Amino acid sequence: MTIGQRHLRLRVLEALERWAKQFRSHEDLWPFRIPHEPLPLDKIIRESLADEGGRFEAAALRARSVLRMEFRDGAIWEAWVIALPSAITVYCDTDGDETRVLASARRSNPLEADRFFLELLAESRGHHFGIEMSSTLPDRVRTSIPDREFLVDVFVDLLEGTAAEDSIRRVPGTREEPATSSQPADGSDFRADVEHWLMQALVLPPSASSRPGRRRPRRLRDELL
Repeated sequence: MTIGQRHLRLRVLEALERWAKQFRSHEDLWPFRIPHEPLPLDKIIRESLADEGGRFEAAALRARSVLRMEFRDGAIWEAWVIALPSAITVYCDTDGDETRVLASARRSNPLEADRFFLELLAESRGHHFGIEMSSTLPDRVRTSIPDREFLVDVFVDLLEGTAAEDSIRRVPGTREEPATSSQPADGSDFRADVEHWLMQALVLPPSASSRPGRRRPRRLRDELL
């Protein structure tokens, strides 16, 4: 990155800092603060550089990816973060057409914050952050989060009761028979189907693997009680 690009990047980060200070906290969304509605990141970039005469790509702000889903029709949805100099993390999403600022958080453990973000995103199917998640089953899932049991829980919340549920049940190797009254009512059968599908769709870094030992609580916030 050139000196000129670094200057433009700093101007954009300063603008994001000002926006983040206006976000509001909600008891049910701790530790996140959210804007009134998702903010178009490209618009923030244009406005922050209006007197600079330069251009800056949103992708150059990326600190890390949280979750990327790739679909058979070529569509892509990704949640990713921007790290501000003040230690605030800004969560964004992009669907190929638009990039939006969804939330901010100030936490010392980035992985823990990312996991909280995915929990809240999945349980509300995006509504907590002002977006609507697709009910289409992705063909590829990429994430730096190594906890596979956690990821299965996320996708159970995200996909159960949607059109993607039928698609998962048609994945080779999953059960094909419809649910009956003799099957558990706690969603364990669907969870097994999601786990089978995810192991085929998930692309993890070579070093990522499930952690052995005690099964973690169903929700991360339970660890704080």
